[in-house]
Amino acid sequence: MTRCFSAATPAFALRGVHLDLKGAPPTFDRLLRLVDVFAAARFNVLLIEWEDVFPWTVDPAFRGETTYTPRQVRQLVQHAADAGLEVMPLVQCLGHMETPLSLPAYAHLREQPDRCDVINPLAPGAAQLIMDMIDDVLALCPDVRYFHLGGDEAWCFGTHPDTQSYIREHGKNGLYLHHLQPLFDHLNQRAIRPVLWHDMLIRWSADQLASVAEQADVMVWGYNDHPDKISDRHHYQRRHIDHLHQSGCTLWCAGAFKGADGMSADAPNFNARQTNLLGWLDVHQSLNFAGAVTTGWSRYSTHTLQTSPIDGALDTLVDAGHIFHDGRPMPDGRAGCEAFLQTLGEASRHLSCRQALLDLAEARRSGWANVIELHELVAMMQHDPHRQAGASRQTRMTHLQMHIDEARAAGAALGKALDGAVDSAWIDRYISERITPLETQHAQLAQQLTALAAAAGLPNAYDAAPTLDCAEI
Repeated sequence: MTRCFSAATPAFALRGVHLDLKGAPPTFDRLLRLVDVFAAARFNVLLIEWEDVFPWTVDPAFRGETTYTPRQVRQLVQHAADAGLEVMPLVQCLGHMETPLSLPAYAHLREQPDRCDVINPLAPGAAQLIMDMIDDVLALCPDVRYFHLGGDEAWCFGTHPDTQSYIREHGKNGLYLHHLQPLFDHLNQRAIRPVLWHDMLIRWSADQLASVAEQADVMVWGYNDHPDKISDRHHYQRRHIDHLHQSGCTLWCAGAFKGADGMSADAPNFNARQTNLLGWLDVHQSLNFAGAVTTGWSRYSTHTLQTSPIDGALDTLVDAGHIFHDGRPMPDGRAGCEAFLQTLGEASRHLSCRQALLDLAEARRSGWANVIELHELVAMMQHDPHRQAGASRQTRMTHLQMHIDEARAAGAALGKALDGAVDSAWIDRYISERITPLETQHAQLAQQLTALAAAAGLPNAYDAAPTLDCAEI
């Protein structure tokens, strides 16, 4: 294998990998093994977004069905330290607050009563809740240098009557700082540096940003293409990054190794992930980021679909590690990543998982294409009862069933590949989320077509249509 991870001086001093544990969380044994993989790929920071797998004591209702134990969390932190990775915990403080706010007991803390994603900073108990969650995590993750507070994508921030009133007097940025200042102080007093995502800060003045820069680092994030090449409307367009830099902010950057190719994507796009991380490396040459993180999203938010299990994304993970360390992609591309995984004993599971995910994705894509065509046929038949499209509906219903069967086979292969790496309940849920909607569409379309055929006095011929060989499609 071509020599890899050979740079005498790493491209980034701090090289982080992100674990998003709110979707398909690894079993604890697999989690420990993944830390070894991260270390082998030369990462030295582990950004952990615990969500509902953390053994919360502030309110045990925050715990999910496969929560790790306090002993396991301590063991993970120690294992990471032994492997040369410092842990950077992440607790959301503004947006993405679904874990607590989805519970009825915390509905009074919502910015909007019908939304559980954004907390109302002025609601009595809001700041204390976040403070308690931070302390909960620090009790099991002591001696950290950095603590990520999130602070991003607060879509309805400042829309509650109370926050609107505050904004009229102090401005929206004033409300943001009013909320974050106690959290900054709480962490700074422990010699811990807070970190924030950057997207809520891009329109702040230099003076306003200076107050953040004194107390916290800012992590600029963007997961597609190069910051110099994306359209001006994007939050990580270069001019926004330069503004933060010129205002004195200590900046990190964040691309993605998985979870950035679509809300329901099954496997990452290797070339897209590489292009994105190389873009951040390019910006680093002029801005000298304090560190870089490659994110690995498991859901776009707590209540969306699970996406891209990590075992199907180890090739893009290794490539990210090589870019961060050596300042260039892994030699020989994906094949080089797979060869490296082979040396770690990780190639077999990864390749099986990735192939199952690719097969599942293709079966779903083809199945939903058939669903769209069938809905168009139903609409046409309802519009003009004389146009029953007999052969078309028979063929398309047969194709749809075939793609559902392909998805089921891919799901079974995925379950086998992930056995022991992810709890079976999460695997079953992942597969069901992708196949059950297609099955539901098939049943509903069959019912509609049967009714339309009966109304036209025609037999429901597609029920008896022969299964087509792939060569006939």
